[in-house]
Amino acid sequence: MNRAKICGITDSKDAQDAAKLGAWAVGFIFYKKSKRFVGAYKAKKIISELPPFVTPVGVFVDQKEGAVKEIANFCGLRALQFHGDETPAFCKRFENFKVIKAFRVREDFNMEMVRPYKSVVSAFLFDAYDENEKGGIGQLFNWKLIKDVKDFNVPVILSGGLNAQNVRSALEEFNPYAVDVSSGVEDAPGKKSKRLMEDFLNQLIIPISV
Repeated sequence: MNRAKICGITDSKDAQDAAKLGAWAVGFIFYKKSKRFVGAYKAKKIISELPPFVTPVGVFVDQKEGAVKEIANFCGLRALQFHGDETPAFCKRFENFKVIKAFRVREDFNMEMVRPYKSVVSAFLFDAYDENEKGGIGQLFNWKLIKDVKDFNVPVILSGGLNAQNVRSALEEFNPYAVDVSSGVEDAPGKKSKRLMEDFLNQLIIPISV
């Protein structure tokens, strides 16, 4: 099965459903301006109930190092996703965690901005760009704009507007290390649909033609 991260988890039932359906990771957004924001105490409880094979990922946007580490250690996060303007030097300060650096892609996206991060992070995540939002906008972007990222030999997580209807195309055309979905499996922001999650994850089971 191809890997999938279900992001924007806000309650235990959705996390448990994601795990039972085969999610590789679940994401918790600690950015207060997000519609999917979850507090540290609630996230800690949800994470404590997860099976050990599911990776809890904390999503942060331009937060201070101390605050990130405090939340990460308190909640039991195993990976950190930085979705703002965090520098390579900032990302390097979290050596006890797997670090995912997110980039928002628009038509003039310059792949060279990614290069300085390749030796300090565990994976790249690419999402659609919106000038008013930091992520979770549910829009696709042109995957061809990041085709050269494979030259960096860093695992790539593909995000942005994915759902059960288009994730097969993403797997076949780009073949990422993992895919990330949030709004594409929701009934409302922060409220996942078990049916939509199942439909999405079932698409990852089918072998990809080569």
